[in-house]
Amino acid sequence: MPAPFEVAGMALYNALVAFCVATVILRNGAALIQLAVALRATMREARPTMDMFDLWQRTEAQAPRISVIAPAFNEELSIAQSIQSLLSLQYPDLEVIVVNDGSKDRTMEILRETFDLVPAERAIDRALHHTRVVGCYASRKHDNLLVVDKENGRKADATNAGISYSSGDLICVIDADSVIDPEGLVRAVQPFIEGDGSVIAVGGSIRIANGCTIKGGHVVKVGTGREWLPLFQTLEYFRAFLAGRVAASHGGILLLISGAFGLFRRDVLLEAGGYQHDSLGEDLELLVRLQRIARENNRPHTIAYLPEICCWTEAPFTIEGVRNQRTRWQQGGLQVFFKHRVMLFNKRYGRLGMIAFPLLALEDLIGPIAELLGYVLMVVGLALGILDPAVAVLYFLLTCLFGSLMSAGVLIIEEMQPRPVAGVADFGWLLMAAVVENFGYRQLIQWYRLRGVVHFLKKKTAWAAVPRAGLGGKPAGPPPKGVERRKADLTIDHRDPGDAPQGTPA
Repeated sequence: MPAPFEVAGMALYNALVAFCVATVILRNGAALIQLAVALRATMREARPTMDMFDLWQRTEAQAPRISVIAPAFNEELSIAQSIQSLLSLQYPDLEVIVVNDGSKDRTMEILRETFDLVPAERAIDRALHHTRVVGCYASRKHDNLLVVDKENGRKADATNAGISYSSGDLICVIDADSVIDPEGLVRAVQPFIEGDGSVIAVGGSIRIANGCTIKGGHVVKVGTGREWLPLFQTLEYFRAFLAGRVAASHGGILLLISGAFGLFRRDVLLEAGGYQHDSLGEDLELLVRLQRIARENNRPHTIAYLPEICCWTEAPFTIEGVRNQRTRWQQGGLQVFFKHRVMLFNKRYGRLGMIAFPLLALEDLIGPIAELLGYVLMVVGLALGILDPAVAVLYFLLTCLFGSLMSAGVLIIEEMQPRPVAGVADFGWLLMAAVVENFGYRQLIQWYRLRGVVHFLKKKTAWAAVPRAGLGGKPAGPPPKGVERRKADLTIDHRDPGDAPQGTPA
């Protein structure tokens, strides 16, 4: 007769196995619904809303001024090409603001040389940033380019500095290592022009630029390359943007507009106090906070997502880079969830509270722990002979096989897109990656996400760097010698980095 502790141990083991299997089933169910909604939406709306000529005619007469803000930290490999791309965007009334966030490489030097910068003055109506601005520069070559040089305060603080110095009605936030399609802004502004004034933000698709040919700041040939790591990340981005974001947008539960590209009303950003400067998930936190403020003040608000808008960004090409990125994403997601936990299952916040936040808890809080624990339980159970092999096979099918089928589904959606897509050979490599990623890479990502959970519990705030190779560029050489930075702050008294921006809900 088994000892009581053996009975209790088996009961606990079986309960944990059931919990892990149930969690995977719930996650798969949510993913399957997202894929079905996205596929249906794509079949209905795959064509762009209007051709470029008609869009330009409609936009030119009533175009609100847009300030494009590109925070940059150690971006010497791609900064010149990225800014050239921003300056060539097709839009009637545009200003580009580059914020050098205390780069330690040649980012600022390259900006000076490439764009012929000279000192300039710019008045601001409100200072959202927390670290010192040490210089503002205008370009002799482009009268709509402003460069703000400031001490390091992380991306959120750099973006806030750009908002402070901006003059546009709309704020476009884009990573300095990204390239947006030339007509992206003209398409992104349409919901603001056509709507009833309730649109507060618009997002677009983010695509992996690794393997693409980029010249003059434009993607001239779409490709995927042949390296497994970027291929795996390409599939992840497809699943996130072609399935997850499209479905969330159609369901009114969109919580995230990627920090790589987003268009916001400036007055709404100012009221909310800008980005949360000490958050590791500043883009997620901002959109959740904007919608929370709107809900708590009973204001109509709309978040639009247009997959036809395409922004290209460089994915990490090393395991270390992926580790740092995913750890930070996971930690940032948990920060946002617990900061705004009052929204969970709260009818006051509508679908956000009843659907979006429970899904966030399932994906960011429960999911990584349950999946990794499941792998361990399956191996231990099989080794000890206490697990039915059919259960292990079921778990494998629910994780690995289902993951491959999801990737195949989003590849179908990708092929239906109206914009240029990768060729047949690249498509074949992506199909292979859809299978291979489930044998090692998927488990590694879950481990990195668990690492993010640990960092969150330990309240670590360090921002680990993600190595870059540059968007088709070459290394720019060693940093300059003897470049001094002015100590005087041009705009604000120095504030403690712990001070929270105004307008932040508790």
